[in-house]
Amino acid sequence: MRMKKRFGLLAAAVALTASSAAFAAPTFLNVLTGGTSGVYYPIGVALSQLFSNGIDGAKTSVQATKASVENLNLLQAGRGELAFSIGDSVDDAWNGVEDAGFKAPLTRLRAIAAIYPNYIQIVASQESGIKTLEDLKGKRISVGAPRSGTELNARAIFKAAGLSYADMGRVEYMPYAESVELIKNRQLDATLQSSGLGMAAIRDLAAMMPINFVEIPKEVTDKIGSPVYQSKPIPAGTYDGQDADVMTAAITNMLITHENVSDEVAYQMTKLMFDNLPRLASSHSAARDIRLETATQGLPIPLHPGAERFYKEAGVLK
Repeated sequence: MRMKKRFGLLAAAVALTASSAAFAAPTFLNVLTGGTSGVYYPIGVALSQLFSNGIDGAKTSVQATKASVENLNLLQAGRGELAFSIGDSVDDAWNGVEDAGFKAPLTRLRAIAAIYPNYIQIVASQESGIKTLEDLKGKRISVGAPRSGTELNARAIFKAAGLSYADMGRVEYMPYAESVELIKNRQLDATLQSSGLGMAAIRDLAAMMPINFVEIPKEVTDKIGSPVYQSKPIPAGTYDGQDADVMTAAITNMLITHENVSDEVAYQMTKLMFDNLPRLASSHSAARDIRLETATQGLPIPLHPGAERFYKEAGVLK
């Protein structure tokens, strides 16, 4: 009888230990961002800190990537839990547009929020003489990593303006910081960068040498024929030496997850972000444009049920 009792107690202890271990299992949250000199990265770091402190058992990490296209493919493969992406890449991923870097539709993707707009910012050294899109002909330009969100934006803008890569003197596929270094060293004339306003790489370039900001006229943006592209100004004073508004094209950025992330975790990620917007704004000025009232607008893929629950509680969705 004593032996049976001992075995019963032992079994109960084993069951309790197993239950406790399962309950205490950490929640791994990998946040996929972009290059460290861009905007995705500092906001991603701030989000990971919020998740680490606000989600029980969360173990967070931040991964610097080539941004949108790579991030979405990583999510589909389950190699991340939250990712930044530009809106047109999300649309292309959902529809499996191969030319945009997606071999098949990425149907596991789910939306968390539409966040701040990316502005297509074309800057050139003053000594290059580049002031308009037409002036880019025969010049040396960097357009972002191959098939990145930035590079896809470059293709769309140039096509709408009646230009192509063949018109350029040389096209480099370089990330933000590397592009700026090449301009400083007189090895490039211009760079196209799709990012939030006040990005570190352009601030650095503007502080080091005189630069020109190349306008993308509204008629060019309209010719793209996509609702995700809007004509917006880069406000005067955003960068050193920029004394006037510069009209350009803007595309909404999004935070994306995948269907295997639990409803509770997706809910907590969404809630923590909107409960802490001032903290995100302190990580980068672009985050000041994140708005609860626009977070569910223009999403080309379904919301994650956990995020949807938050928006219903917040009164954004019925």
